[in-house]
Amino acid sequence: MNKEISKAERTRQFIIEKTAVVFNKKGYAGTSLSDLTEATGLTKGSIYGNFESKEEVALAAFDFNTFRVRERIQQLIDKETTFHDKLLVYTKVYGSTTLADRGGCAILNTAIEADDTNNLLKDKAAKAIIRWKKNITALIQGGIDAGEFKANINVNQSALSIIALIEGGIMIGKVTGSQANLEHILATVKLLIDQMKK
Repeated sequence: MNKEISKAERTRQFIIEKTAVVFNKKGYAGTSLSDLTEATGLTKGSIYGNFESKEEVALAAFDFNTFRVRERIQQLIDKETTFHDKLLVYTKVYGSTTLADRGGCAILNTAIEADDTNNLLKDKAAKAIIRWKKNITALIQGGIDAGEFKANINVNQSALSIIALIEGGIMIGKVTGSQANLEHILATVKLLIDQMKK
């Protein structure tokens, strides 16, 4: 099997990468076809020759945005040796200005916009939250099993609280224009993680 990707697949990937930040910053409803052509330098025909609709581009852009964050988190988690430090990776990644430069958290942005307007995007955001919760619960349970964390931790509650604090912090930081507000909330996440230790 030929491992090289086709020209069509390269073009699709180019469109996804170039429009991902646009969709994350402007949202699905706020992103126009002219935004897509401007971001890519391609014509309307080129975009719709590779995607059936703007919605299909938006769904692929969401996957790209969330994959980038998950990939970065996993790279940093793999470098850490304790479950405590692995959990703290989330505060580092979600507190970084790089995420802010790309329009913030794609999960939060999509969930807020699509909750009543676009079921496909809403489903993508829901699945991303479920995957995130699964990853955090695995780290917390790993810490309990390794004797690093207290045995009586409510794993699901703790995982959801971490996610809620991070997403709430991003939202508050974004609407107030204050990275400091986000950092204050991420400090609470760190405290929650610290309190898990024996």
